Amino acid sequence: MKSPVFLSCVAAMLLLSEGVRADEWGTIKGRFVFKGDAPAAVELKADKDVEVCGREKLFAEELVVGADKGIRNVVIFVRDKGVKVNPEVEKATKAKPVEIDNKGCRFEPHVVFVQTGQQLVIKNSDTVGHNSNVTPLKNSPTNSLIPAGGSSPVTFSSEEPLPAGVSCNIHPWMKAWVVVRGNPYAAVTKPDGSFEIQGVPVGDIELQLWHEKAGNLADVSTAQGKADKKGRLKVKVAAAGTDLGEIPVEAAAFKK
Repeated sequence: MKSPVFLSCVAAMLLLSEGVRADEWGTIKGRFVFKGDAPAAVELKADKDVEVCGREKLFAEELVVGADKGIRNVVIFVRDKGVKVNPEVEKATKAKPVEIDNKGCRFEPHVVFVQTGQQLVIKNSDTVGHNSNVTPLKNSPTNSLIPAGGSSPVTFSSEEPLPAGVSCNIHPWMKAWVVVRGNPYAAVTKPDGSFEIQGVPVGDIELQLWHEKAGNLADVSTAQGKADKKGRLKVKVAAAGTDLGEIPVEAAAFKK
């Protein structure tokens, strides 16, 4: 029969082992692709400050599909409350402010990710004034008039369940989105449709998939299963990395 001291040591070792495993981190990656013929870009016409904005080639950005069918600006973030955060990843994410620029009579980039407490700087590189109207659900809205060459800082204290809209009331074709989360585990797909979220704790994680035109990306299939009707996807993160592969999205998903 094992002594109580021996059993206590075994229990302590098991707890220590669990703690070590909990501090393992992995990367989630994948690539969203448009299934079917890619839609043609829709050109927009500037009807305000035409002497400046009329010189720009402006296109609708609510659905941008590349020549390789990669879907740009899909938002992916970890939904789990109280998720363990890798301190190095969080430090790197918060190391400098996030910027969104009024440039060429459009917002650049079209979608940005910022953490709570991290500063978002809205700039204006144009030679005309813009106003940037940010309309979150949980945080106080802001509506700053930004002169040419100026900037306006914004900080969010609460995370947002979905991306917050940004618009310019002076130039109504201008739109953008801000993803506000309480941890560093979010990503926006690149022009080729790819994304990567680093330093995620190993184990079971639930992701939220969202796109401006489609809303919550329901029923999309990945290498680790299918998202539900609310665009939620449960994945198992491995220390060696988790690749969700190519994630096809039907054209019908964007006809809402």
